Amino acid sequence: MGVVMALAPCGAREARLVLAAAAELLHVPVADLAAAVVAGAHGAPVPARWERALRRAVEALRSPLPTTEGGRGVGLLPSRARTEDALARFRASRERLAAAPGDATARSAMDDTAYTLCVLMGRSTVHEAVAAAERHLAGPD
Repeated sequence: MGVVMALAPCGAREARLVLAAAAELLHVPVADLAAAVVAGAHGAPVPARWERALRRAVEALRSPLPTTEGGRGVGLLPSRARTEDALARFRASRERLAAAPGDATARSAMDDTAYTLCVLMGRSTVHEAVAAAERHLAGPD
């Protein structure tokens, strides 16, 4: 996260969101992407596709969301299929963590899917992201 914080520049929370969003775009674990970013800071080559995903995530972080009359950000919504997939992954990781609360891998997976859902839905809390995803899936076609 420190490398992303220095490159973006941003805080720890935002750096984590950037890594989670880029990893989701690439369909790779956040830990793998983070390791590649650190290696890249030490001169190792980072795949161009990974650099593009990181750049897109940083740009999304810096782009302000349009607001509605009530002042709430709306932004572009992801496809219904993408929203449904992210929500299903979040719920599966939540169930896995509930079944094994002491499992560090389950905790990490829960954190990754929660941040991904927050970034995807443009919300700052998991509760808001889940509610926004459910509204998006229940809304008109």
